[in-house]
Amino acid sequence: MIEREAEFVELMKSKLQEKRFLHSLNVAKAAKELAERYGEDVERAYICGLLHDIEKNSPEEEQKEYMLRFSDIPEVVIKTPKLWHAPAGAAFVRDELHITDEEMISALKYHTTAKANMTMLEKIIYIADFISDERDYPGVDEVREAAFRDINEAVLIGTRFTLQDLLRQDRVINQDTIDAYNEVCKLFNK
Repeated sequence: MIEREAEFVELMKSKLQEKRFLHSLNVAKAAKELAERYGEDVERAYICGLLHDIEKNSPEEEQKEYMLRFSDIPEVVIKTPKLWHAPAGAAFVRDELHITDEEMISALKYHTTAKANMTMLEKIIYIADFISDERDYPGVDEVREAAFRDINEAVLIGTRFTLQDLLRQDRVINQDTIDAYNEVCKLFNK
């Protein structure tokens, strides 16, 4: 699949605004580093990181069309256009780029919300998106440090950050994010 890297980079350049394209390159780099740290397939992690936001700058109609190719999209996601790009991107990668690796597709689909029972690749892509080089939100250093110490701790911090942010805004919360948080929280509260 790495033999298609140049093709994917050109596609991303054509589909994304420059800032989002650079973010995708940074997520690919972070995903590769995390994959090396945790013994995951580096090539798969890099490609997922590169492609994770492939639909981010696409028109909402296109995002919605691709997203709805999955039959299991929660109602809260359907009603939250900001979340559409993740499942839309997963469907695009599956249907247009013909990447059929189910774990890669799932990592793309859940890179914004997380979910319970994530594989190592899914955790890597979720966290790589949080810690990419250009990120500078309050608390990013805490996530970066945890990411290379204990991926589950990084997922705990990341999901907690997301939940706190959504609660502050009085926003509806996707059950997948709550489930991911509860699962990793239990690992640290035995």
